[in-house]
Amino acid sequence: MNEIQRNIIISKSRLAKGTYEFWINNELIAGNAKPGQFVIIRTSEKGERIPITIADSYGSAFRIVVKAVGKSTIELCMKNEKEQLFDVVGPLGKPSEINYYGKVIVIGGGVGIAAILPIAKALKNAGNVVVVILGAKTSSELILKNEFAFADKVVVCTDDGSEGIKGTVVDGMLKEFEIEKPNMIWSVGPAVMMKATSKIASEYNVPILVSLNAIMVDGTGMCGGCRVLLRKEEEGSVKEEIKYVCVDGPEFDGRYVDWDSFIRRLQQYREEEKEVLEKFLEKVGDISWL
Repeated sequence: MNEIQRNIIISKSRLAKGTYEFWINNELIAGNAKPGQFVIIRTSEKGERIPITIADSYGSAFRIVVKAVGKSTIELCMKNEKEQLFDVVGPLGKPSEINYYGKVIVIGGGVGIAAILPIAKALKNAGNVVVVILGAKTSSELILKNEFAFADKVVVCTDDGSEGIKGTVVDGMLKEFEIEKPNMIWSVGPAVMMKATSKIASEYNVPILVSLNAIMVDGTGMCGGCRVLLRKEEEGSVKEEIKYVCVDGPEFDGRYVDWDSFIRRLQQYREEEKEVLEKFLEKVGDISWL
């Protein structure tokens, strides 16, 4: 049997509309990846570098979950089994801080659900009581729910009430706080979701680790594109510190993230991204099938 080439897509499956799971052959990444780490992928030589959290690994392959949002993620989701990605770098970033904490709440929204899966598994293996809160707009967009069967409790929240609690993960989070305050929280998803959950954690003075989905170029701390501002009160004064998501993160305590500046940075190329996407769609045509 011929050895499978590195960065070949071994399998691809559709989890929800515009959301795909890939298993990619790369023994170096699969053999070294730890919960919370990510890879940077390019689909072609001139392609954008796309940072994506590693959702799992097995043997010589690792797993990612991608939502088709902009040109680059659409291009990736259009790739098929047996195709080879141009390059993949990783695992990057610091692993999650897996320890025994006691009761832990792990929150995932959208494709962030895939990112919290290995974290929740590792926390459970470390002896924690793990409560998982999953959020989606509607039940048809809720992914990987059955893979959290190992958790002590799974709470589902949908914006339209089609499954579980009608509301956001914040509503599920507050209900859990009424039962018992956790010792530690993880929250991964859209920036506005992580900001909202961090606000609640701050009010209750519970540490909350968020995985920041910053814009990245090289992923090694050289370009400074993924910088994030942390603000922490110490002895009556506010201490500000600049960190880089790719090498200092991607996880930070959300209570201290300057969310307004972080979200502004995410939006700084919105017009350029829109223009590139429109030109791409003119070229490839209808993608409603995704």
